[in-house]
Parts: sequence; structure tokens; C-alpha cells
Amino acid sequence: VQLQASGGGLVQAGDSLRLSCAASGRTFSGSAMGWFRQAPGKEREFVASITSSGTSNYADSVKGRFTISGDNAKNTVSLQMNMLKPEDTAVYYCAATGYGINRPVRAPTLYPYWGQGTLVTVSS
Repeated sequence: VQLQASGGGLVQAGDSLRLSCAASGRTFSGSAMGWFRQAPGKEREFVASITSSGTSNYADSVKGRFTISGDNAKNTVSLQMNMLKPEDTAVYYCAATGYGINRPVRAPTLYPYWGQGTLVTVSS
């Protein structure tokens, strides 16, 4: 199983950015995929997750600004990030659970598959 994240970059506060994650070696159906982020000197934290049936979950810090979406046919998950803030600066990782997870879980321990990360930098 491989997860390939893309779409990071340098933007200004208030701008938008869209991250994408493509999964190969397995299907998205019957599992959940999520986005996590890790800022310098901080712990990795949950951002958003979605099940293959479309149920989503968000961290309070991004609710109303970020939208996660999935495409079962393409085995991809995207994260649309609007109204970005400097505190959103981090390396963003996509992750996938094993099969049988039908809830948009937050715990990173439930995600055995991780992508390589993509850097998002938001300048003030």
C-alpha cells in the first residue's frame, strides 16, 4: 500500500490550497482516510478524516475552513483548505485505516498506512 500526497506549497494568510492523496495497492472502499499535520516542534495532530461512505470528521481548529472529500473510484482523498492561517503551517500527511473501519476516526494509531507528507507554509 502506498499513499502519495501532493499539493503543498507557500501561500499567504487567507489564501486557499488543495491537497490530494492517491492510494495504490488497495481500494478506499470499506475504510477511512485522514489528514494529519505536524508543525515544527509539535506533536502530529488530527486534521480531518472521511469514510468511504462519505462521513467526515474535523478538528475544531479547521472546522468551517477545511473540507475533506473522497473519490472511491479513483482511490483519492482531497483536502480543500480555505482561509489559511499562519498556524496552519505544517507538514501534512495523508493516512489510511485498514478495512472494516466505518467511522471517520481520529486516532493516528488506527491508521497503519501513511504517505510521505507535503509541506504547507502560510505566511502572514
